[in-house]
Amino acid sequence: MKIEVKKMPKTMPVEMEVKENLCIEELVRMVRDELPYPVLGALVDNEFVHMNHKLDKSCYVELLDMRSYTVNQMYQNSLTMIYLKAIYDVLGAEAAEKTEIQNSINKGFYTIIRRNTSVTEKEVEQMQARMHDIVEQNLPFGEEDGLYTLDGYKTMMCGKVLPSTKYVKLFELRKYRRGILLRFPHQKNPNVIPEFTDEVKLYEAFGEANNWGNLMEVSYVADLNEKVKSEQYKELIQLSEALHEKKIADLAELIKKERRRVVLIAGPSSSGKTTFANRLLIQMKVIGLKPIYLGTDDYFVERKDAPLDEFGEKNFEDIEAVDVGLFNAQMKALLAGEVVDIPIFDFMSGEKKFGRRFTKIGKDQPIIIEGIHALNEDLTALIPEEDKFKIYISPLTALNIDAHNRISTTDARMLRRMVRDNQFRGYSAKATIESWPKVRAGEDKNIFPYSNEADALFNSVHLYELSVLKKYAEPLLMDIGKDEPEYTEAQRMLGFLKYFEVIEDDSCIANNSILREFIGGSIVV
Repeated sequence: MKIEVKKMPKTMPVEMEVKENLCIEELVRMVRDELPYPVLGALVDNEFVHMNHKLDKSCYVELLDMRSYTVNQMYQNSLTMIYLKAIYDVLGAEAAEKTEIQNSINKGFYTIIRRNTSVTEKEVEQMQARMHDIVEQNLPFGEEDGLYTLDGYKTMMCGKVLPSTKYVKLFELRKYRRGILLRFPHQKNPNVIPEFTDEVKLYEAFGEANNWGNLMEVSYVADLNEKVKSEQYKELIQLSEALHEKKIADLAELIKKERRRVVLIAGPSSSGKTTFANRLLIQMKVIGLKPIYLGTDDYFVERKDAPLDEFGEKNFEDIEAVDVGLFNAQMKALLAGEVVDIPIFDFMSGEKKFGRRFTKIGKDQPIIIEGIHALNEDLTALIPEEDKFKIYISPLTALNIDAHNRISTTDARMLRRMVRDNQFRGYSAKATIESWPKVRAGEDKNIFPYSNEADALFNSVHLYELSVLKKYAEPLLMDIGKDEPEYTEAQRMLGFLKYFEVIEDDSCIANNSILREFIGGSIVV
């Protein structure tokens, strides 16, 4: 029997002669020396299968390791089940039931065990030891009455798990503040646990998001769905917008109080940076400031000089794609009160155009700068630190499906981008999914490492937004055919969206809302 096997991303498939009913695990053993990371699943004729799947006909096989988003999610789901089972065994059934898998932080999940006393270091050690025992025993994951099972423990998992515990070898438990961090390998380096970094600002932002959820009486998707069905969502939308507006106004006051001249705004894709920057500008004007707004896109190097990535393609994501020298010199001149010929980047010709935007600012006039590298010190090396106010923006959802199933901020951002790409750029959902790994790699390198540098973090999420985005995203995802490489991811996203009731009438969303940047109707962008 002949099969075509693709062993790694960005490589050509090779033809192999194999016996009939060969299982994926046996195939992996045959090519193990050519694989950089452990394989945890495969696509067979573009349909996801587990390691115990048997090949009974000629087919196309793509081997998947932790660099695959689908496999990465399955690893996280499986690890979560092992973690909950360990809590069940060490602390009891009630503790497992009252465990909340809350937010993605410190390259892992922040979790809380709701009980009268905080978990101790010794209990964390006992749970981690039990998790290693469960992995060594190679216990199978099963299904019963719609729940996943593991050695007598049952819970709901919103998504697939691996066949057994033996595939979940790398993890770390760490006591952190009031809870526990459940940490695991990152997609870009599946063989190691990332170095720990205390992301204080992110932790505080998630705490604020939880407070917002309490104010709006929405902690789980069921709470949101109830408000949608009873048409209470209109008040929820107003509350969410009011919280955003208050936060933006508070930031404007803080910038004025501290006399900061340069406001730097950065965040990952689909965070709503443009809308936020313009709303901040309005709030700063309300309190008597006269800011100007600049984007770093106008400071791209000439396209012919753009750096190349590892695949020899033009790389517009890294800071080397920005004319840092010109940017620094012009910002320094502006702050000194000089007239500056600010460029406008012509994306058609790939060149900066001068002579069209001569700018001068007063001695107290702030500059708002938005761009993916805004928090990177290299971008503003010549600007005095005391003049800078750094803001990191990201949609950090505190909404969970239930206590054991969190909503990935990455998934929420991809849905935002998918809808915006289709509405304003004519891209299909297939194109958005295809480009997403490259977007994420750029964020991991150029954005996330600098989040702790921020003076403030703005959470751009709206708790109701997935019920709005579903209406726009679902038909786009359904258009992806079974024979297309993005089909598996599209099906995963459609399965995720099934948990949400749809807000059909979104006319009550304000026309300066961050969400309008993605669904249309914005007066800001």
